[in-house]
Amino acid sequence: MPLKFELCPGRMIGGSHPCFIIAEIGQNHQGDIEIAKKMIKMAKDCGADCAKFQKSELEHKFNKRALERPYNSKHSWGKTYGEHKRHLEFSHEQYRELQKYAEEVGIFFTASGMDEMAVEFLHELEVPFFKVGSGDTNNFPYLEKTAKKGRPMVVSSGMQSMETMRRVYQTVKQHNQNFTILQCTSAYPLDAEDVNLKVITEYQKEFPDIPIGYSGHESGISISVAAVALGAKVIERHVTLDKKWKGSDHAASLEPSELAELVRSVRLVERALGTGLKQMLPCEKPCHDKLGKSVVAKVQIPKGTALTLDMLTVKVAEPKGVPPEEIFQLVGKAVTEDVEEDESVTPEIVDSYGKKAKC
Repeated sequence: MPLKFELCPGRMIGGSHPCFIIAEIGQNHQGDIEIAKKMIKMAKDCGADCAKFQKSELEHKFNKRALERPYNSKHSWGKTYGEHKRHLEFSHEQYRELQKYAEEVGIFFTASGMDEMAVEFLHELEVPFFKVGSGDTNNFPYLEKTAKKGRPMVVSSGMQSMETMRRVYQTVKQHNQNFTILQCTSAYPLDAEDVNLKVITEYQKEFPDIPIGYSGHESGISISVAAVALGAKVIERHVTLDKKWKGSDHAASLEPSELAELVRSVRLVERALGTGLKQMLPCEKPCHDKLGKSVVAKVQIPKGTALTLDMLTVKVAEPKGVPPEEIFQLVGKAVTEDVEEDESVTPEIVDSYGKKAKC
């Protein structure tokens, strides 16, 4: 059984616990705190477990030249990349306001710490868990410092190799037992051919003592639902209020109706996964009573006759007789009364039927 742990207060993941669904608001709030609040409420109303943002301390995430480079994209909020990012970055005080609002709404709140100083702030904010974005998954000093904080971790694996992920696992595990790795492909939006859901099962083999999840950037919900069927214990999807808004992430995000359908479908799949124990269920009894087959006499069989296979056939019969899977056990046993052609062969008219030979 995969490891299970408390990701958020009172909320376990792994094992037989429900999949934890993260609504990744990221920076789809357009730099407007009121829109951000609407998105938190939307995530709650749609049934997500957590509303997540992205926190950066820009001078620690980017060097000076990266912030000064021209940014002429149709998605730009400024002439330079730095101006663009500053427009989308909430202050510490605004984060506290959003955290308080999420608490009022009743949904867990966290963020990806996009650099070490952002992690320090989120730790001070006492978020329930740290999210490690794919861009920092191979940033081993960052990983080690974050793991040592002692909070649960969710680690995406976009742009990484299995060799790197083995090292990630060992690095985090050394300092922190409570973490999960998400299969992820860092493309926005993501084509189905590049999703590689089978990596989930490879991660389950490589890292059998931690839960495995999926962070998706594809269109629609089908692939994410399939990830849950493969055993994903965490699902993360970007969300938006309008895919037509300015911003490169909106096209790979789910609108409210899609997020609600994702949650509904995930919960449906979880119910359908069952226990893995194959047996006839109570709900199948009406069908079995109506159409379940039995052994019947193919010919007239006089009392005392030792049964042979060519005397028997299988039909839907009244009354119910010996089940078909036991027809070979009847061979060589005598009937204790006459059996007419096409009559059921019932257990009580077969000598020693069902009895084990004495040693």
